[in-house]
Amino acid sequence: MASDDVANLADSLAKAQVNEGELSYKGQGLKLDNAQSVERMVKEIEEFGGLRALRLEGNTIGVEAAQTIAKALEKKSDLQCCHWSDMFTGRLRPEIPPALVSLGDALITAGAQLKVLDLSDNAFGPDGVKGIEKLLKSAACHSLQELRLNNCGMGIGGGKILAAALTACHKESSALGAPLQLKVFIAGRNRLENDGATALAQAFQLIGSLEEVHMPQNGINHPGVTALATAMKHNPQLRVLNLNDNTFTKRGAIAMAEALKHLRNVQVINFGDCLVRSEGASAIAETLREGLPILKELNLSFGEITEEAAMEVARSVQLKDQLEKLDLNGNSLGEEGCEGVREVMESMNMADKLGSLSDDEGEPEEDEDDDDDDDDDEDVEEEEEEEEEGEGEEEKSELNQFSTPPPSTPRTPDVSSFLSFPSPDKLLRLGERRSSLIQQQVDVLDVGKMAEVFLKISSVYKDDDAEVKSAVLESIDAVLSKAFFTPSFQGLSFVSSLLVMLGLLKGAMGDSVISDPSSPGGHQPAPPPPPPPPAAPTQESTPVRPQPNPSPASRGKRREVAPGLTPYQQQVLQSIQQDVDEHEHFLLSFVPALRRLEPRKQAMARLRMQTLFFDLEFGETS
Repeated sequence: MASDDVANLADSLAKAQVNEGELSYKGQGLKLDNAQSVERMVKEIEEFGGLRALRLEGNTIGVEAAQTIAKALEKKSDLQCCHWSDMFTGRLRPEIPPALVSLGDALITAGAQLKVLDLSDNAFGPDGVKGIEKLLKSAACHSLQELRLNNCGMGIGGGKILAAALTACHKESSALGAPLQLKVFIAGRNRLENDGATALAQAFQLIGSLEEVHMPQNGINHPGVTALATAMKHNPQLRVLNLNDNTFTKRGAIAMAEALKHLRNVQVINFGDCLVRSEGASAIAETLREGLPILKELNLSFGEITEEAAMEVARSVQLKDQLEKLDLNGNSLGEEGCEGVREVMESMNMADKLGSLSDDEGEPEEDEDDDDDDDDDEDVEEEEEEEEEGEGEEEKSELNQFSTPPPSTPRTPDVSSFLSFPSPDKLLRLGERRSSLIQQQVDVLDVGKMAEVFLKISSVYKDDDAEVKSAVLESIDAVLSKAFFTPSFQGLSFVSSLLVMLGLLKGAMGDSVISDPSSPGGHQPAPPPPPPPPAAPTQESTPVRPQPNPSPASRGKRREVAPGLTPYQQQVLQSIQQDVDEHEHFLLSFVPALRRLEPRKQAMARLRMQTLFFDLEFGETS
């Protein structure tokens, strides 16, 4: 068996690509655990003269294997590009930092002058950033031009460590007369939030050479956005700015619009899913009229922008000769607003530059003043979140210059704040009366919302933290007690809602709550369309729609029809007996409910899901 593994490895190594100083093992799925497993690779590296780029992405490398590869790299002074994304699949988190330290030390020993360092999709968390901290501070990175750390789960702590390392690198390289000239920074999906973004913004402001910044899906609100806006002013060569799926609100959008007035080389702006709102969009339109002469793409989709502001944006691109796409989809224009924007673009002979408006949310139903109220609410939530983000006294003293100043008047979080952005600390800070406070907040007659509250409280559970564990169980018990002592509580509907939200049951007709229409007070979903002619029923089952014959391997994925349910529930369960991937089924079960939400709530839903996944993957209980 071992000989077969060695033979397979040899075949894979034989396929390694060699292009202009590049040695590539990209995407070969090699499982490299120890020194023996990398003997052939090490030999290839050692014999490769003038090695400038090494691709290891798409394999999985253990600590011993990394240490062995590192020894081979200690003599590769010409190495400039390390494409090392997705190379720890299946590894335990404690394995990754020592592997990174070994590889980094080898590059330092070799005297390499890196230009590209790509460690994306490695999910190493804050500890992984510590694993590359020494490398980033060293002379090996004084020449670094591209740093790619997308989807690494750095978190706030990792963001601060990274910012400090980049700052140190810039100061040391400047002292030697050749300051760090970082051009591309990519760190999407890292849960940096305000503190992490603010720390990095300080480093960006000092560096001043950035051309591309990609930081989508990081849970950044307007304080962090404002800090980044200030930093961007000091990077005059900026060409691409991607902050998609963060939460600007009008204050962050206005700050960013002001910053863009100082930049002349920007070609791509992606503020989609950022809730720039109408006032923010108007501020950006003003900037477009005054500057950004070579803009090619502008994405302001799903930002709760109304008709008038969208028209301003459309008119503002009239003189942008290089514009290729304007995306205003998913806003609140209404049919007349969409048509108006199309007419404006057509009148400027730019109709082909306008993206689809098919997902427009329609005219807003709430008063325009609600935007201000929402911003105020978000400010309170942000202040509360900033209070709870303590990283420890040692880290605070080391990275104090990168921390967001604490709010002047500490606030005690209320139940609404906890339910908006659940965290163990917020739950504990609700005090001894947390159970009764949460119990009062929950409407047990709305089973959908009650199921959501149930899952939010459960999401902060920590088995190794007795205090948090007790608080969660007490709160859950209080909610369920209130429900079960309410005569009109729809228990079956509540269970169905939980199953839907957990992805174990698909909502009927896209509805996120499956209710029994025969139950009094239950939610009444739209009546199902007439089913296709059923197969002949047997004596033991109700008619079900025709299904393809399952393969032996897939029969295990079928769900048995649960006994004891009403005919309506039986029909729903039978309708979803399909051979589907469980993970895909789980994610798709959220789509109907997500589409029914207004843009702001959609963004909040995505943020909470990302927070949950981050906590599960990188939290203490992982």
